[in-house]
Amino acid sequence: MTTPSPQVSPPNAGERRSVLVLGSTGSVGTQALDVVRANRDRFTVAGLAAGGSDPALLAAQALEFDVPAVAVARATAVEDVTLALYTEAQKRDFERGAFRLPRVLAGPTAVVDLIDSTPADVILNGVTGSRGLEPTLHALATGSTLALANKESLIAGGPLVQRAAKPGQIVSVDSEHSALMQCLRGGRADEVARLVLTASGGPFRGRTRAELAGITARDALAHPTWSMGPVITINSASLVNKGLELIEAHLLFGVPYDRIQVVVHPQSIVHSMVAFTDGSTLAQASPPDMRLPLALGLTWPERLPGAAPACTFEEPTAWTFEPLDNETFPAVELARRAGVGGGCLPAVYNAANEEAVAVFLTGGTSFTSIVDTITRVVDEADEWRAEPSDVAEVLAAEDWARARARELIATPAGSGRN
Repeated sequence: MTTPSPQVSPPNAGERRSVLVLGSTGSVGTQALDVVRANRDRFTVAGLAAGGSDPALLAAQALEFDVPAVAVARATAVEDVTLALYTEAQKRDFERGAFRLPRVLAGPTAVVDLIDSTPADVILNGVTGSRGLEPTLHALATGSTLALANKESLIAGGPLVQRAAKPGQIVSVDSEHSALMQCLRGGRADEVARLVLTASGGPFRGRTRAELAGITARDALAHPTWSMGPVITINSASLVNKGLELIEAHLLFGVPYDRIQVVVHPQSIVHSMVAFTDGSTLAQASPPDMRLPLALGLTWPERLPGAAPACTFEEPTAWTFEPLDNETFPAVELARRAGVGGGCLPAVYNAANEEAVAVFLTGGTSFTSIVDTITRVVDEADEWRAEPSDVAEVLAAEDWARARARELIATPAGSGRN
């Protein structure tokens, strides 16, 4: 079993750390910069990377944190970002020459070029989706600590990422896996009986499958406890996100799939638990706030004082737990099957989901068709059971899964429309 340990040497306790933020204009990136902003004595920002859809926000971040370099994936974004930088400088009443204009990299390889050319103590990968795989592998190659918010890159590239990572180099920023890391400090690897991932249950907890028939994208985006990007929010509503986290937990901690349990905890206060062989169970509890796992991702194995509010017990409160309804929400057991199957099946699961979610968000298919489509794609993916030897094989599996998902959604039998 692999448990997080500080074998990749971080700066000495309390020393200032340089951070490279990938996906800086997204939900994870902006909250990570909130942590940096509140702790400027602990962090500097070495660089920022974003897709390029919000050049104004990227420019504001670059000037606020005096960033030497930024990267945008959209090749045509250089002019937009440069103009946004000058506009932001005028808003801040900077005189020409009174601020540093960052180097701007643009294009499909810009993010990995930024990683390769920008030394940093910690690289936060907050890129959305499996396109984060290449940045994850390049980040690991630098030897920096990888604060991983992009679970899809680990899931899609499983064996490749595991081979590339040094012991303790990956620190998960998912709240559930951050919780597991903290709880695992309470015992040796051979004392762990099982991992327990908690799920809020999403906005449709308690409904039957028949009651999900008319769900719209707007309904599914109304998460009861977390504020996240649209894809992650839809994944949470379908429980696909918990399926991805199940695979991630296996890959991060080496616990067999049959010893990883998912339970529903609507309050989202207990973020995960570890049960030990002597009957003890350790839980990590805190109000739902991504700044806590982000702060731990940036400072691990240290804690950052005041990173987020703590639980209080002045008022009566109750925390409840219930079994997952696998009949209405089969995504978790499907993920378990894909994980046990191994090879590129987790990549197929993830890619088919990304394609189905993209269509659902445009109103092109029903909510229940998302997992129905993933199921059929995984069932047909026998040729992708072999362990990938390189990124090209992972991408080929994903391309096949996306194409097959589109075909299934486009036909009445595969669309899952009700």
